Amino acid sequence: MSRYHSYINSAQQILNEYGGKQPFSSFLKQYFSAKKKFGSKDRKQIGHLCYCYFRLGKAFPEESIEDRILLGLFLCSDHPDEVLEQLKPGWNDKIHLPPGEKLSSINYPFSIEEVFPWKNELSDEIDHETFCESFFIQPDLFIRLRPGYENQVKTKLQAEGIKFSGISSTCLALPNAAKIDNIIELDKEAVVQDYTSQQTAGFLRDLKFQSSDQTSKVWDCCAGSGGKSLLIHDIDPDIELTVSDVRVSILFNLKKRFAKAGIKNYKSFSADLTKPNFSSEVLGDKSPFSAQVRQESSGKSFQTSFDLIICDAPCTGSGTWGRTPQQLCFFDEKKIDQYSLLQKKIASNIVSSLKANGWLFYITCSVFKKENEQVVEVIRNNSGLELIKMELLKGYNKKADTMFAALFNKKS
Repeated sequence: MSRYHSYINSAQQILNEYGGKQPFSSFLKQYFSAKKKFGSKDRKQIGHLCYCYFRLGKAFPEESIEDRILLGLFLCSDHPDEVLEQLKPGWNDKIHLPPGEKLSSINYPFSIEEVFPWKNELSDEIDHETFCESFFIQPDLFIRLRPGYENQVKTKLQAEGIKFSGISSTCLALPNAAKIDNIIELDKEAVVQDYTSQQTAGFLRDLKFQSSDQTSKVWDCCAGSGGKSLLIHDIDPDIELTVSDVRVSILFNLKKRFAKAGIKNYKSFSADLTKPNFSSEVLGDKSPFSAQVRQESSGKSFQTSFDLIICDAPCTGSGTWGRTPQQLCFFDEKKIDQYSLLQKKIASNIVSSLKANGWLFYITCSVFKKENEQVVEVIRNNSGLELIKMELLKGYNKKADTMFAALFNKKS
């Protein structure tokens, strides 16, 4: 058996064993750790074939796994590939064609839109065909340069021969496979943050706070690992910051990240924001660090009146599936309504924590209108807040994620 057939067979075995219950990158790492026979080149090639399979999304469900792997590889390649050369002679001759023409040339005429079949669920501004084609392209790695480190980071990258392009004065795009962990001090000098996520700063820079004192109070209510908190802190380091998340373990990771970033003065607590009484509820956890988190940030210390609430809401993550295409393959459409209901509950419960003239900033990394525009309508109709601006931040045509953002103001 040729090594190319061996690559395909190994990829098929991995895909048969993977059930979508954990990140595929983690599964792949565990698989190769248990199979010591694979060298680094083998691991890279087999992993690439698996990801090409996932990038077909929901298209060609009737085809065999092997055929879908090769079709995915064909559509994802923009230069001749050695596996195709050996197993599909002639396909490399068409490798530079657009996806639709590629398939027609090998007698696989189909609609590209089958990759992502939920066209009617998309936010209206999204070009469905272009969005589907974006799944065949690996997104870039984006970093945000933190204040005072802009030149230092660029100098370090250049010294190590890492190619990058400047998107703005603070945003760099790098090849997705770029290894930068040992070159720059992440979170201190620069933050790994997608291009569109960085674009949300445009909503925040010009906010006018009418606070009773000189310090603006900001609550990042679904903080996750703290990316938006780092962003608002770099815009205004003098804010009084509170962060929360339903997951205590995430708050522990956030604490370590904030330490690297030099953020020391903040409050944190864990709570289920879908419950109306969340502000007095600190969730229990049996992990060794949970007591430390609770001690530092009890419900009693929770500031109930804020100038700005950032709600980077839990969502399907559909705007990021170009980075994790396995989620596209395993997605159940029922989750759209489930997340939409969750988002509406959270928005309804946090609005009471806004000061008069305060701001609510609602964000998702979803492309579905039920998580975006329809939630905005519910907030407008039920909260009394005024919608100032909303925007679909398209990244699918920029090798980046796609996000949605809406800014509201609570009139006095």
